[in-house]
Amino acid sequence: MKSRVYVETSIPSFYYEVRTEPEMVARRDWTRQFWDNTDDYELLTSVAVIEELESGEFPQKQQSLALMSDLPFLPSALEIDEIVETYIRRMVMPADPAGDARHLALASYHRCDFLLTWNCKHLANANKFGHIRRVNVMMDLFVPLLVTPLELLGGSL
Repeated sequence: MKSRVYVETSIPSFYYEVRTEPEMVARRDWTRQFWDNTDDYELLTSVAVIEELESGEFPQKQQSLALMSDLPFLPSALEIDEIVETYIRRMVMPADPAGDARHLALASYHRCDFLLTWNCKHLANANKFGHIRRVNVMMDLFVPLLVTPLELLGGSL
């Protein structure tokens, strides 16, 4: 069975990254390497990702949207809104119910093995993971691993 990977907004953004700083180029390259080697994964996304991409202003917006167009969408449910509110109330995520808290809630509620992101401030952050795990366990939710494309590339570098 393939591992389920929730693809968050920063992934299609970095796939088409145009900035030339070495860190940005590296993230773009790792994102593309991962995207080209996803046979072991079931990639999933959500309407929340599409809405974030559509509301943003960046050079490769249409290409980013097209990259996500073939991925299955995880359905939203009333429980997702309740989880988002708990994350915000417990200060697990910032008070933007359409952003990071929603991505984490969707990945947790739908039992995704991984939440794939380049957001290392609020999501793929080892210092926050314990807090996220405690709150998810308290709500009887699955705890996805919060990873970057580089981490899922493993030995294929």
